[in-house]
Amino acid sequence: MSADYIIEMSNISKNFGGVKALIDVPFKVERGEIHALIGENGAGKSTLMKILAGAYQKDEGKIVIDGNEASKTTTPKTMIEMGVSVIYQEFMLAPDLTVAENIYIDSMVEGGLFINWKTLKKKAKEQLERLGFGHIKPDDVVGELSIANQQIVEIAKCLARNSKILVFDEPTAVLTFSETEKLLSIIRQLQNEGVTIIYISHRLEELFEVSNRITVLKDGAYVDTVKTDSITKDALVSMMVGREIEQLFPERNAEIGEEALVVEKLNSGEVVKDVSFSVRKGEVLGFSGLIGAGRTETMRAIFGADKIDSGKVIYFGKDVQFKNPKEAINNGLGLVPEDRKQQGLLLEQSIRMNTTLAAMKKIKKFDIINHKQEKKYAKELLESVRTKYGHIDNEASSLSGGNQQKIVLAKWLATDCKLMILDEPTRGVDVGAKTEIYKVINRLAESGVAVIVIASEMSEIIGLCDRAVVMRMGEVAGEVNKDNLTEDNLIKLAMGV
Repeated sequence: MSADYIIEMSNISKNFGGVKALIDVPFKVERGEIHALIGENGAGKSTLMKILAGAYQKDEGKIVIDGNEASKTTTPKTMIEMGVSVIYQEFMLAPDLTVAENIYIDSMVEGGLFINWKTLKKKAKEQLERLGFGHIKPDDVVGELSIANQQIVEIAKCLARNSKILVFDEPTAVLTFSETEKLLSIIRQLQNEGVTIIYISHRLEELFEVSNRITVLKDGAYVDTVKTDSITKDALVSMMVGREIEQLFPERNAEIGEEALVVEKLNSGEVVKDVSFSVRKGEVLGFSGLIGAGRTETMRAIFGADKIDSGKVIYFGKDVQFKNPKEAINNGLGLVPEDRKQQGLLLEQSIRMNTTLAAMKKIKKFDIINHKQEKKYAKELLESVRTKYGHIDNEASSLSGGNQQKIVLAKWLATDCKLMILDEPTRGVDVGAKTEIYKVINRLAESGVAVIVIASEMSEIIGLCDRAVVMRMGEVAGEVNKDNLTEDNLIKLAMGV
């Protein structure tokens, strides 16, 4: 008996200028399954899903949804009408509107001139309760909800359209451990209700937990589709990167030296309360905890981006309190920010400019930039973190999220920091690229740089760090040395157990 396919995409090709984003790609999804779609950054996953969603037009190929062929020219509206909805990493919500308004934004006025608010709120409440989130109120303003609850509103909005197919694009990238477990439970529930799920994630453990089958793309081409229970994680990684990765977390041979930074009873705003810790030269110190625990805010205060209310910061033996980030950078302190789009990049500027922006003194003389030298230096930096790009003068916005992250990292490598703070350095980055970033971190530590890594993935804290500080509700909940770095110990401290 042949499989019952709800999605049949055949020979899909897409070019952006001279770049072949997709090359003759087939993609078939069985009715009612959870189908994972994976590949390295730039493999074509998002492009394929945007074509399925009607946001991009295919150059060649055919799309059949539930037995009906899509027209040659599609739009998001026509694909929604065919039953396809996509939940992107950056939610398509109106933050100033209520939950009910967002859920039914496409159909607030049905068969009349006026909105029946009572009916609208009742229907919104039913959708939220269906997902097990009845505590979210239809009158709540979406912009005031947590990221996890905004995601629930996005899912409810898709279900209100009677979508048969839901695409989740990196849905757990900004969720805590407990929020992730809740979302995966909802996805299983939707599958039981007959909804077909396409799941894109770089977190392989999630794919093995929820998916039935996995399709792998590489460099815009189809590699294979496999049953999840018939393949190992190592074999899957080899399919993605085209080579075997012997070790996800490479060994590090760094000599841990003197204290580079000592923080004593640091207070900043309402989020950072009496935080104390230290990090040494050559050491990789992890910062773990739930989202909102105060990790990012602590580092921003040290870096001079936020005001310090009280406490001491001792930087290589000197009491300091940097007035602004420029002063911190001039003293050899670097910070790779959590939000690359808002704080790490000038998206409309060139890849070249973004890469060399923090190290202009290396490529200019008498305030005149040597563009030939700048281009050569930028290429060397980008090669060191294995960045994939078309032309060095293309806009940074033209790259995938993971390659944008690599530009941010390359930019800070150019500054020759003595202390490097990396806030979620591998968020949205594929497995092969993660290993390259870990190697860069190891090289920094081996050269005597003190490194602080904020990471929500506990496996990253355990595999990469010499020890870890765990924060909870703005305070240090505890510290865990290398011998005791386990998920159990990290979770207990983060949850206050």
